[in-house]
This record gives sequence, C-alpha cells and structure tokens, in this order.
Amino acid sequence: MLALVFGLLLAALPVLAQDIVYTPIHNATVIYGTWASGAMNVLTGSGFANPAKGSFNYPNTTGVSFSFTEDGYFEIARYRFQSNGTQPSCITGVIDWSHGTYVLQPNGSITTAPLGDGFMQVQDACAAVSNVIMDYNQTELFKSWNIFLDATLGYQLILYQYDGTPLPQQNLYSTTPNMLPTVNLRNSSSASTTATTAASKRELVKRNAAPRTHGWDLRSVVGLSAAMLIAGVSSVLL
Repeated sequence: MLALVFGLLLAALPVLAQDIVYTPIHNATVIYGTWASGAMNVLTGSGFANPAKGSFNYPNTTGVSFSFTEDGYFEIARYRFQSNGTQPSCITGVIDWSHGTYVLQPNGSITTAPLGDGFMQVQDACAAVSNVIMDYNQTELFKSWNIFLDATLGYQLILYQYDGTPLPQQNLYSTTPNMLPTVNLRNSSSASTTATTAASKRELVKRNAAPRTHGWDLRSVVGLSAAMLIAGVSSVLL
C-alpha cells in the first residue's frame, strides 16, 4: 500500500512542476505584441510618454494599452477620467506609464515588476493643486487573462485584476511590440512635482467635453497618495 502511494506521488511530480497548460481560451494567439482598448488612441511606445522629460502626449480619448515581448518585457500606457459624485463638474484625469519585466505564472496569472522609471500625472480642475506629477512604479498582479478571436474585431485580450475585475477589452494592435527601449529611461525621485495654472485647468475641462472610449478602473491603482485628492471618487469608465 505504501509503495502504491509513493508511486502515485512520483507520477504527480511532473504535473506539479510543469508550466501552465494553456487552454483554447488562452491561446487563440500568443500574448506577445501590442494591445489597446477602444479606438486604440492610447498606445504604448514613443507617442504616449516622454520619460526623459517626465511628460505625456495626451491622446484624444481615454484607454489602456499593454505590450509584451517574447523575452519577458512589458510596457503599460493608461489614461482615464474619474468623476466626483457630489460635484459632477469636477473631473479628475489620471494618466500613467510604466515598463519592466513580466512573468506568465504557472497558475495562469501575470505578475509585473517595473524598472523604476514609471510616472503618472493627475489633473483635477477643482483642486487647489490642479496638476500633480509623481513617480509610479506599481508591481501588479493580473489574476488571470484570456485571448479569444472575435469574428468582427479580431484577436481580443482581457486581463483580470488581482480581485478578478476585468480591464477593458483590448484589440491586437500589432504582433510586434510597440515599445520604448527596455532600459531605465528616467531619473526618478520620491518627490512629486506640481503645477497650478489656469491653462491646465482649461485643458482638462476641454478634454472632459471630448468624445471618450472606455478606460480602465481606478481600483487597479493601489496606494495612491492622499495628496492626489481622488480618494472616495467613484470610477467612470470612459
């Protein structure tokens, strides 16, 4: 009897040690390449963020974009608006960029580890400080993911956050990753830089009135500083 149990344990070892077995919902195509939500106005690569200057080129609509290389590098570009339930006219815009390495875990999750040069910008037209730029280097866990083939849209990627909440569905933009160099591109510091100008407030108000596509949920940003003044704001996917 003991020999039988030992034999069964030995037989199970290869199964426990192997990488994830990708089901058809995972491997309609490989994850490598660039993915983008909605109208695909938000894209990783040189057109979105300028790490050396710590600045962004604001896209026409909100959205999210992920890129993955075959040798384990990622890049994320995200832009969204947040509404204020008590002050509907007070809209907060959040935009961030980061890159680093990722791992497809055996349990079907994805973990990311930023290089440390990521950054984000928060604009709040109603806040005393309307424009905040700060470092953003958040290690993230995506609980699961799947890729499927849509008859009209083509290949689609859905990433599920650590709590199972899905990010906006992303279209396959390019099978070749559209990314900035996978090295540190910015001298980051723990200090935030702020600017309060009438022009930045007018720009945010103008963008609030522009057509929008679905963005990503604020819950995917963990531990935002209270100085950003967006605590308690409900998410609006635009």
